[in-house]
Amino acid sequence: MTGRRAAARTPAPEGTASRGPGPARDRYLDLLRAVALLRVVVYHTFNWAWLTFVFPSMGVMFALAGSLMARSLGRPALGVVRSRVRRLLLPLWLYGAVLLTVLFAQGWRPGSGGWLRLACWLFPVGSPPYPESAGSEGGLLEQGWAVEAAGPLWYLRAYLWFVLLSPLLLRAFRRLPWAVLAAPMVLTAVVGTGVAAVPGEAGEAVVDFAVYGSCWVLGFAHHDGLLRRLPAWAVATVSATAAGAGFWWASGHPGEDGWDLNGIPLAQALWSFGFCLALLRVSPSWERLPRPVARLERPVTLANSRAVTLYLWHQPALIAAVPLLDLMWRIPAVEDSAWLSEAAESSYDVLMFLAVWPLVALLIAVFGWAEDAAARRRPRLWPRTAPPKPPKSHDAPTAPATPGTSASGAAQGGSADHPAALTAPRTPG
Repeated sequence: MTGRRAAARTPAPEGTASRGPGPARDRYLDLLRAVALLRVVVYHTFNWAWLTFVFPSMGVMFALAGSLMARSLGRPALGVVRSRVRRLLLPLWLYGAVLLTVLFAQGWRPGSGGWLRLACWLFPVGSPPYPESAGSEGGLLEQGWAVEAAGPLWYLRAYLWFVLLSPLLLRAFRRLPWAVLAAPMVLTAVVGTGVAAVPGEAGEAVVDFAVYGSCWVLGFAHHDGLLRRLPAWAVATVSATAAGAGFWWASGHPGEDGWDLNGIPLAQALWSFGFCLALLRVSPSWERLPRPVARLERPVTLANSRAVTLYLWHQPALIAAVPLLDLMWRIPAVEDSAWLSEAAESSYDVLMFLAVWPLVALLIAVFGWAEDAAARRRPRLWPRTAPPKPPKSHDAPTAPATPGTSASGAAQGGSADHPAALTAPRTPG
């Protein structure tokens, strides 16, 4: 990090009505997504490695997105993929336009072959180019800001590949569920441990796909009701075994940042799988948040309505918070007091965490409309945050949910292609 920190309809089952309101929004999955996004921001603020164990956000977000993708693929695959890609690309294009404008204004130009790779800012099948150092020493932004701003792009690349391959993956899963569920884990054991290596950026993409592939396919299993059909004791055993194996592997193979799972691919894959398996097996279907967390209705709705914006723009918000907080040392009372200066220094990360949220809110207001445009909704400066209303009993009849559907398909207010499927750094999350 920077500054003073270390550096649409789903076809109804036969015999049921095909029209009527979509299934009620599942607030349990909405809550998981909001928690995952919050954890990403906390992690990037404080750099606490243990957070990757407490809540593996990236695995959770891929699992939720996989479940929603499986539901969407009840419709023609080409239209589903096109819709999901559109919802990914429009916010990315806006993000890329802002970043590239600043970079070019600072004098950066792509090197040899870099101009062609600029296309990855338009369609992120690979990593787009950006400088390791931008601007000048002593400038408003630290010279490594571009690396941090480009951090979220690895997730968009992985998400894009999962979306493009999901029609084939889902078909294969429904024929050989256990083999397809286990295959990414086996691949991670090969490419994520040094047994075999794919060089360059292609290797990074393969490792990301392998690490989170089982979580994505686990979303398929959740949607299809496979997890519900398994005995609770069996799910608990597999979940504990996978997570325990991940913990054991991490203990013997720490990465550059120690116990941070983001630097230990196989441990990340195992721990995330075990964690997500437990979450999706429990998976209560909530039309409203229960009383203990009922006050979070509006924040959860906001996080899900602007998930892509929050995920992308929280990094620039953290970057911008640094020069703003540094202004404290120009206040005479702070500058002249060793005690106040030391207190501000020691609480810098906490102050940054407090400062980032007004900046995130500002960026949501400025750039969040891109998610509305991508969803072909009327653009809004600020999304509606009123909690969703359950369908009324006198509405048109609704097709009954197939096993697992109510807990996965409706997570986005009845929209199979809600942008929060990007529930959605390489700054890892």
